[in-house]
Amino acid sequence: MGKKKKASSSHRELKRVDSVPNRNKFVITIIIIVSSIIAIIIAYRFRQSSSSSSVSHTIDANYQNILTEHSRVSQNSSHRHYTYPVLAYITPWNSRGYEMAKRFNSKFTHLSPVWYDLKSQQTSLVLEGRHNADRGWISELRKSGEALILPRVVLEAFPAELVRKKKLRNKTIDLIVTECKEMGYDGIVLESWSRWAAYGILHDPSMRNLALQFVKQLGEALHSISSERNSEQQLQLVYVIGPPSSEKLQEHDFGPKDLETLSEAVDGFSLMTYDFSNPHKPGPNAPMKWIQIVLQLLLDTSGNRAKSLAPKILLGINFYGNDFSLSSDSGGGAIVGRDYLTLLEKHKPELQWDENSGEHFFLYTDDKDIKHAVFYPSLKSISLRLEEALSWGCGISIWEIGQGLDYFFDLL
Repeated sequence: MGKKKKASSSHRELKRVDSVPNRNKFVITIIIIVSSIIAIIIAYRFRQSSSSSSVSHTIDANYQNILTEHSRVSQNSSHRHYTYPVLAYITPWNSRGYEMAKRFNSKFTHLSPVWYDLKSQQTSLVLEGRHNADRGWISELRKSGEALILPRVVLEAFPAELVRKKKLRNKTIDLIVTECKEMGYDGIVLESWSRWAAYGILHDPSMRNLALQFVKQLGEALHSISSERNSEQQLQLVYVIGPPSSEKLQEHDFGPKDLETLSEAVDGFSLMTYDFSNPHKPGPNAPMKWIQIVLQLLLDTSGNRAKSLAPKILLGINFYGNDFSLSSDSGGGAIVGRDYLTLLEKHKPELQWDENSGEHFFLYTDDKDIKHAVFYPSLKSISLRLEEALSWGCGISIWEIGQGLDYFFDLL
């Protein structure tokens, strides 16, 4: 019945058009054509700005699609699909990251250029790295977006002395706060936990407590200062944490109690959920089951409020891959987007999907007849990790944006 009504209605419309003078018919025709063009434009723009689910997860299922599509991105590059915090790392040795930060500025809430190291210098300390800082780049970013600039600072000073001596702790905080003020930063990303673990600091309860108190003191010092570009916003502290090394927390691991201890002083925790495999143990970079175990250990522990702190966790997502040699000597290592594309062009491999890890990989044989396994992110693998982070209510941290393919950013 519905179809008949539409047909008769359309028939009556045609009769009315035929009854008007020729000039009016011409005007009506023009209106119809213009309306159609507008409708097409609106539909196109809607598709371009729709949610990340509109990005096909199967587009990179074979090497031809990747080579054809990797540089094609939505015209609406400013629209954010992932609503929780997104921290992006940029390294001085990969200039492409600086360009991606400018191009996709609005996709990020925090940008962390890897610029600084704090080192021991005889009986004192020195903060090195200002020569890496690019004020022109920061100025360009702030003209086109709202992302906060938080350079990374790695604590390379002798851990035992730094943690034990109040004078050195205060000196460290003063150096960092002063640099933020003079350079107009919005805070810093601090990395120290893995070094403290390597030096045995975290195995001693009293030393561990001093270490945690230092991080709290630094966070409080930064929070006491207003941002240069927004007086209502305090400087922020993001703290880098490694994933637990096994399904059961070890004494040196960063766990739920540490998360609670630092929750007020730290604005975000950059969780390094990547580098699961290495040349001596080839395999996926960040298996999904491993990621889930790590999040459960940190956030799903009964008897504490850790789960409510999920929004402060920035789940690590790698934009780089690995090319592992499968020979008895092992070997290989990290590759970035351009390396991956070169391998695809040369070997024309068949991509395989590993259901267990949730990653794409392929095999090839090099000129020396050595077999290789290549694991590199895909639209599907990144989407799975974004969905996992979203299910927990977590943010994400990307290492690092200069190493990925352009169309990865459509997912953010």
